[in-house]
Amino acid sequence: MAGEINVPDIRLVQNNVFPKYSVTVDWSLLPNGTLDDRQALATAVIVALGTDALADKDDILPDPDSTNRCGWWGDLDAELIWKGWPIGSKLWLLRRAKINSAASREGATLVLVEEYIRDAIQPFVDRRICTGFDVWATRVDKQRIDALIRIYRGPEREIELRYAVLWDALAGS
Repeated sequence: MAGEINVPDIRLVQNNVFPKYSVTVDWSLLPNGTLDDRQALATAVIVALGTDALADKDDILPDPDSTNRCGWWGDLDAELIWKGWPIGSKLWLLRRAKINSAASREGATLVLVEEYIRDAIQPFVDRRICTGFDVWATRVDKQRIDALIRIYRGPEREIELRYAVLWDALAGS
């Protein structure tokens, strides 16, 4: 059915409390003990969104006292070794950012969220793993932005994922 939300085969639990950000992953298994890979594309997108992409040298890092641009070691020569691509998103750069409106000097945070998600998913289209996607970001409340991602796979049913980006560190601000 179009618009149905698919449940991915991994479960991500995020800890958004500064400074101990973390993600716990648990794989879904079939009754026979093998990996349930029926939602492989949804899982790959979730991993791409939940992995920290390498920040550009001119990106503003969330911790002003750090020079850690993150990224994943597996990206090194990924294309050469296994025809892969650098995975991840730059959503991590927004960990300590204010949620700004379009009128602010820095620009709208909603636009950045959508841009970072698009950049993370575009390689799936470039490599014909999916045929296209749409992203919508919405500010839910003072400290939260939700994103709706719809991934198209030609004639197959689209995949719909919801992703929450929290600004809990601003609660005391």
